[in-house]
Amino acid sequence: MSISIPLNTTLHFSPSSSTSLVPSSSLFSPIHSTAVAVCGIRQRCLRMVTSCVSYAQSSVQNGASDAVSVVGRNQIRLGLPSKGRMAADSLDLLKDCQLFVKQVNPRQYVAQIPQLPNTEVWFQRPKDIVRKLLSGDLDLGIVGLDIVGEFGQGDEDLIIVHEALNFGDCHLSLAIPNYGIFENINSLKELAQMPQWTEERPLRVATGFTYLGPKFMKENGIKHVTFSTADGALEAAPAMGIADAILDLVSSGTTLKENNLKEIEGGIVLESQAALVASRRALTERKGALETVHEILERLEAHLKADGQFTVVANMRGTDAEEVAERVKTQPSLSGLQGPTISPVYCKRDGKVSIEYYAIVICVPKKALYESVKQLRAVGGSGVLVSPLTYIFDEETPRWSQLLSNLGL
Repeated sequence: MSISIPLNTTLHFSPSSSTSLVPSSSLFSPIHSTAVAVCGIRQRCLRMVTSCVSYAQSSVQNGASDAVSVVGRNQIRLGLPSKGRMAADSLDLLKDCQLFVKQVNPRQYVAQIPQLPNTEVWFQRPKDIVRKLLSGDLDLGIVGLDIVGEFGQGDEDLIIVHEALNFGDCHLSLAIPNYGIFENINSLKELAQMPQWTEERPLRVATGFTYLGPKFMKENGIKHVTFSTADGALEAAPAMGIADAILDLVSSGTTLKENNLKEIEGGIVLESQAALVASRRALTERKGALETVHEILERLEAHLKADGQFTVVANMRGTDAEEVAERVKTQPSLSGLQGPTISPVYCKRDGKVSIEYYAIVICVPKKALYESVKQLRAVGGSGVLVSPLTYIFDEETPRWSQLLSNLGL
């Protein structure tokens, strides 16, 4: 049904009812009775349409706050950031775990992972990943912990599967000018005790984190504070005189210094990096979701544990494995993950097999690599081979056990 409304008609909300519209008096100008009758019909139609719209809006609002039942699809949906450094790093991490995201068209917002045939990838803005996890439109997501805190707002349906994916490192922090009345202010306590802040003149904070900011101030007993919402270039707000402080993400701190701002003791709201997040309802109700998370988690854990680790292999003369082990154990950098692996090297001399050497295999972090090689050589090691590790699979990842515990399983 279509409804025509004269161009010179103005619609106003009736103060007596939020679901009815009252046309302006120009609609009832005394032309003739037929016009009045038509207008009456239009008015009733408008009321009916407006009531339907109001009911639909109410249904959407109620639906957003009610528990969402996980029904209607069999595919597991994984949300990934659609743009920026987080997007590229998320794809690189999955690739390193042998999970290849196949996107037919780079402009498409949906993709597949052949290694997880029941899983779809949906590219979304980070904040929309969190919102859609809560609404039931996504089951899993990779997003920063700061976004989880700001847009998840402590909702119990969000569950952190892996909190440290080793990229996107930053922290949400309060920063103030390093000049003027703030020159000698170096802690949150000192900032709160400044006599300038009153109910009439509160501390003004510019931020894009309008949930975490007030929550942090309240938890720290700072009462006289107001927040103004802003996105991007927050560092200019104090110099422009529109804020006294800012609450923003900080990585290196260089941008703050270049804009004559400083962090203060006790002013860090949270530490953040990329995390794997899931919907509790999806993991417990959607078929296959928990199994998919288990596989993703095992791949992630194996890769992340091996990241920066090297296998070092050397040959060493010795009378037996125990004697070689005693020599190796005297060096602090040669303990490996659980201890060195020592096995005989079988040599053939004069047609007979003999054991003169033993092979030592250890796992060492990159920062201790050269020191470990020196220590191996110091106790008689030779022919040292070094190769980077790709995966370290444990008997069972501790985070999987923790996840099952959090789910009550």
